[in-house]
Parts: sequence; structure tokens; C-alpha cells
Amino acid sequence: MFKNALTFTFTAATPLDLLSAEVSLGKQVFAPCEPTQDKSVGWVPPRGQEHGALIESVGGQWIAKFQIETKAVPGEVVKRKLAELAAQIEQTQGRKPGKKESRELREAIVHELLPMAFPKTASVWVWIDLGNRLLVTDAGSQGKNDEVVTALVRAFDGLALTLLQTAMTPQTAMTQWLATTEPENDWPAGFNVERECELKSADEEKSAVKFTRHYLLTDEVRKHLAEGKLPTRLALSWEGRIGFTLTESMQLKKLAFLEGVFDDRPNDEEAGFDTDVMLATGEL
Repeated sequence: MFKNALTFTFTAATPLDLLSAEVSLGKQVFAPCEPTQDKSVGWVPPRGQEHGALIESVGGQWIAKFQIETKAVPGEVVKRKLAELAAQIEQTQGRKPGKKESRELREAIVHELLPMAFPKTASVWVWIDLGNRLLVTDAGSQGKNDEVVTALVRAFDGLALTLLQTAMTPQTAMTQWLATTEPENDWPAGFNVERECELKSADEEKSAVKFTRHYLLTDEVRKHLAEGKLPTRLALSWEGRIGFTLTESMQLKKLAFLEGVFDDRPNDEEAGFDTDVMLATGEL
């Protein structure tokens, strides 16, 4: 369900309740792109049932699903068509099209070809933990996250979202974990450093080094840290149940629930959804 996790704290002008939330999201129901439309966004039923609820409460945790559909005409196709039209104009009128005319021609080409473009669909899960005033999105990119946040702010009157702030920055914590020679004393309880990380320098060169499938608690890694490179990503696991990559912006990427977590999941689709939500939100 969750492949990434970016966490916000939130405040709202009025108390949130499930019925009003359903009505609010219902004003932005997803509809596929029209023939000449390049993007469409909106909410879809998280259970995947047609005309189902747009927000579900499972064990007191709210789950919603945001869908993004985009269509694009390949740049090379537009470039080729534009060159053909420019050559035709030069041949028939004895002049080359200017910048403004070229831009208008390009727009006309895209408008003409867009109905033939194949749509690409992506979805983003949203988890609202009312008790802890936390909101989590699993958007994998900044662009998708911005789309979801914008839709949420439009849906809920007076909603304010702030990225979760930690007492220590993720980068400082990751540096300490990698620099230690005594992990049993210096790692937080339950967490293990795994076998991937990325280190980058803060100088103009922005030099970087990546370790993949590599034991990290070594003199080589500590030497890079001593030279001023700082961790931007670090693979971790928790209690042998969740694997993930922590980023310097406090985002969790490549979330994977490890062997055994979902062993008792029922095969029934309805019950399976509830189990997925309870396990995913409970572990996270």
C-alpha cells in the first residue's frame, strides 16, 4: 500500500469528521482526461469499488487515494512536425516563422496530437491519523506531493500542513549512525543500518559516492564523512519488519514490509483491505 511516506503535522479550522470529509473530497472526484486535456487529478475510492466511499476509516485511521492522469505528446514528434510546417511556410511564403508564430504552431500541434496520446496514471495514498494530528502521503516525487497537498488544502477548509520537524535533523542522525564504531550503544533501539547509502559533499563540486549492497560501518565510509561528505539517503530496517530508505528531508522511500508481516492476511478482498490498512499504519 505505502511505498513511500512523507509526514506532516496538521491543524484544521473546524474539527474533521468522516461525513464532511467524504462530502469535501466528493467535490474533486477523479475523471479521466478529455481528448485534448493533458492532465486530470482527483479522488478515487481507496477500496477500488466503483462509486465507493472516497475516504475510509479502518481502526480509527483514515485512508484516501488520489489519482493523477497525464498525457503527453513525445517531444521529438512535435519537433519534427514543427520543422515540416516551418519548411512549408518558408517555401510558400518566402519567410521563416518567428518565435511567437513558432510557439503558436507548437501549441496547435500538441492540441492536434493529444487525443492520440496514451494516458499515464499514478496514484498516491493519503493516511490521516486524527489522534496524533499526522497526515502521511506516499508520493514518490515532489510534483506528486504538491498535487496532493494542493487538493487537500482545497478540500478541507482551514487545513494547514507542516512537514514533521524532528529534534535532530535526519542528516545529523544518519551521520552519527554511520560514524559510530559502537552501534549497540549509538543506534536507536530497534533500528539497523542496512547496505545502501549516498554521501554528498556540500561544496561547489557536489561530489557524491553511493554504496550499494555494501557493509557500511567501515573506515572507508568514516573517511568520506571526515572529508565533509554528508549522508542524503540511508537504508534502514526496523525490528526486522520494515525496510526503508531514510532521506535528508525526513522522507521514507522504498518502504517494504518484510517477510512475516502479512502472513495472516485474509484472501477476501474486503477484509484484506482492512488488514492491509491496519498492518501498514500500525507498523509505520
